[in-house]
Amino acid sequence: MFRDFHAPGRSAVYAPHVMAATSHPLATNAALEILREGGTAVDAAVAAMAVHSVVEPHMTGIGGDCFALVAQPDGTLAGMNSSGRAAKNVSADKLIADGLLDITPDSIHAVTVPGALRGWEKLLKDHGRFSFDKVLKRAIGYARDGYAVLPRVAFDWKHAVDHLKRDEAASEMFLKEGRAPVDGEVMRNPQLARTLEAVANGGADAFYLGAVAEEIAAVVQSKGGYLTVEDLAAHEAVDVTPVTTDYRGITVAELPPNGQGIIALVMLELMKRFDWADLDPTGPERFHLEMEIAKLAYAGRDRFLADPEMMEFDPKDFLSSSYIDRLAKLINTDAVLPRQPEEVLSPKSDTVYLTVVDKDGLAVSLINSLYHGFGSGIATPKSGILLQNRGACFTLEEGHPNQIAGGKRPMHTIIPAMALKDGLPYMSFGVMGGGYQPCGHAHVLSNHLDYGMNVQEAIDCPRMFINEKSLSLQAETGVPFETVEALKALGHEVSIVPTPIGGGQAIMFDRINNGLIGGSDPRKDGCALGY
Repeated sequence: MFRDFHAPGRSAVYAPHVMAATSHPLATNAALEILREGGTAVDAAVAAMAVHSVVEPHMTGIGGDCFALVAQPDGTLAGMNSSGRAAKNVSADKLIADGLLDITPDSIHAVTVPGALRGWEKLLKDHGRFSFDKVLKRAIGYARDGYAVLPRVAFDWKHAVDHLKRDEAASEMFLKEGRAPVDGEVMRNPQLARTLEAVANGGADAFYLGAVAEEIAAVVQSKGGYLTVEDLAAHEAVDVTPVTTDYRGITVAELPPNGQGIIALVMLELMKRFDWADLDPTGPERFHLEMEIAKLAYAGRDRFLADPEMMEFDPKDFLSSSYIDRLAKLINTDAVLPRQPEEVLSPKSDTVYLTVVDKDGLAVSLINSLYHGFGSGIATPKSGILLQNRGACFTLEEGHPNQIAGGKRPMHTIIPAMALKDGLPYMSFGVMGGGYQPCGHAHVLSNHLDYGMNVQEAIDCPRMFINEKSLSLQAETGVPFETVEALKALGHEVSIVPTPIGGGQAIMFDRINNGLIGGSDPRKDGCALGY
């Protein structure tokens, strides 16, 4: 299949030995440098993510969390969860007594312990050859000496000006005389450069113990939050066992809760109950079915997913045949599904994603996020760290498994993915976009496996998503007008979104030609490259 070379677009990237796919060219280049110097895919991925933390500060940073899936050449999978917890001293009762009805993204109580650096350190220890002093070099240089802001980054940045102005330190670091930088303009963060240098010399302890941790705790407490130095010192990145399901001959692996990866698998299981091959990939029938499936899967997420220590059900309960069959029977191909009650949903009755593959065939799927654009919008003036607002995913609802509590991890939206075929790595991939990510995983996989698209085409294909509160549909401008009108005629409320839905990267193993095929989302500034 040939793409239309008259139309704007990009080809899939082919390389015989190694490949990196990221949403920023400087990050892709940093990964390739590490690979050329003999580093593993994990060394390269951490180097790339560190660069992202500098050059895409609205999307990710060391003040956020990370998750990873690593596939050995023989198909052995390892999962890692380095999401931070709520402050030990916080409780729903305290926040309700203070007059809170929920935890909004701009609340100081949305700030949870940053987990990223402990996660990076664990990845390097378990799967790398290099240490922080080598893999942080490029990121330190860009933070200290400056980097040019790319077009998509500038586009996003301008929408966060008021958010950043709420905090003096964030405003000074990330605005120029009160405005967002324009594309091509050079930005620096010397405070962050010094913090990264301290980590390069002293490991993650330089962040979680001592002056940096003390400043983070002091900044949060000064604004009424509960985070302490003890909360930061207690953080650990942990090993987790991936959860899998099969789709069209491919085994798809996701991480278990507190992430939402299981919802991608629920969607795939539901999709197996329908015939997709004869449906137009951008037609109303395809999008209707996909969105109806998403409604059911996401409603279950919102009611039941949480810190696994607090969940009522085992994640595998959501993949049981009886549960999936029951949900599938609710879907009508020519009618819109209403919101479902809890007893039906019970299984018992903004982010940076990148992927790297090295010359030995080790593949890493890594995702790192501050949650909303620029996270909480709160920065530490001396150490240059933007703090995440992941705690906004908690609820104050009494009895809910995701109710905020001291030392608890919130339900998380960021999810890496890995696919195997015949027991060997087949594709390392991920889709950015907050809550969209499970739907994005299912959409991209279906584009490839049901419609024969290559990895770049599968990422490029127009997207739709549900409004997670109203259940109306949101369509990208690339969705055909006729499709939108047909969905409206079916009973859907459909609107065109002002910005593209998420992003994505993928690297596929070409076993026939003994090489790699990469794709990178044109919705971002990045690229896939290899050699």
